[in-house]
Amino acid sequence: MNWDASKPHEEAPEHSPQLYLSDLLKRAVINAAGQALGRPDDVVVRVQGQDHPLATGLVANLQGRRVFINSGDITSWHADRLELASAKVDLRLFERRPGEMLLRKDVLGHRLVDLENARLIRAFDLQLTWTPSGWLVSAVDVQRRTRLWPGGRSEHRTLRDWKEFALVGERVPLLPRSRRGWLGRLKPAEIADLLEEASDQEKQHILAQVEGDPELEADIFEELDEDEQSELLKARPDEEVAEVLSRMQADDAADAIMQLPAERRAPILDALPVDQHRKIMVLLGFHAASAGGLMGVDFVGLPSEATVKECLEAVERATGILQQALTSVFCLGEEGHLRGSATLVDLLQADSSRTLGAIAEPEPVRVGTGADLLTLTLLMADHNLLTLPVVDPQGRMIGLITVDDVLEASVP
Repeated sequence: MNWDASKPHEEAPEHSPQLYLSDLLKRAVINAAGQALGRPDDVVVRVQGQDHPLATGLVANLQGRRVFINSGDITSWHADRLELASAKVDLRLFERRPGEMLLRKDVLGHRLVDLENARLIRAFDLQLTWTPSGWLVSAVDVQRRTRLWPGGRSEHRTLRDWKEFALVGERVPLLPRSRRGWLGRLKPAEIADLLEEASDQEKQHILAQVEGDPELEADIFEELDEDEQSELLKARPDEEVAEVLSRMQADDAADAIMQLPAERRAPILDALPVDQHRKIMVLLGFHAASAGGLMGVDFVGLPSEATVKECLEAVERATGILQQALTSVFCLGEEGHLRGSATLVDLLQADSSRTLGAIAEPEPVRVGTGADLLTLTLLMADHNLLTLPVVDPQGRMIGLITVDDVLEASVP
């Protein structure tokens, strides 16, 4: 057995209630007879969800054998040595158990996710603090200790609470898939930024934790830059790529399809749900930098006789449409011809029995599918638009451009 969770930690330390992993690893392990047995190789901790990990013992190198020493068998963690309560030590080789983490192997020198600033940062040391439950990993030192003179080192430390970070290592115990854990503290765009900054190995560790939430995974892929998105999708089999694209917005999915090798596009398109396949095929018919290539194909359009109440109910049901595309409801005539538009504010302030045709702004600004980015930008700026409808040559509304679409295409 590696540790005994029922074993009480009754005695408080004689000295400081804090110690550092780097110092702890330099100390000798001394048994009750005063014999030096070796030195610690690592500290074993039990991951406790979002709480501070609890140190359950040491992995010590005793005469070439890596053995486990229960924290309850260590009578002193301070001074220049680690004193054991017994003269005997169990010499069975250490075996890591589920839920255990090794501070030196898994954390020290590795990069962690800085949840406060949404970036990757390296752990240069770890602080342990005594509590009635035992030694907890309380803080991370994110400051590299530089040499000031021969034999001397800077004592300055930049300590931050352990809870401000998340681990992404291969041997880090994952939270149950029903819980988003640290992922819930970051926005999809922030996780995408992490992936773009991460090494290939770190990418895989992050994505392994994202896989339990397919909707989040799709949101993250939408936020990745084209090169990063393409590389990650290329590494996946066709059915997995189709699964991700099926949950993405159609315009983003169309862009992602075009970044894949030509020979892979048809099989992936064929594996998509019928509705998503249809939307993407429409978008692939336009140049990527034109209004047709930038637009989304999801919007709320209703006939002029629809009441305000019905318009608001339609918006409420439109859970699959981006919020940016729900700022207006569009008044459509026969065969989908664009006749007018009403903002949500217009609808909320109007009597619920009035019709969309009565309150809609007639003949709103619109563009054809071939309009370029400069035209779109000037129109939206000149008319203070959050959305811009796109129509076909017959005047039928076929898509919608949001200010987000224009900014994404305009800003490097």
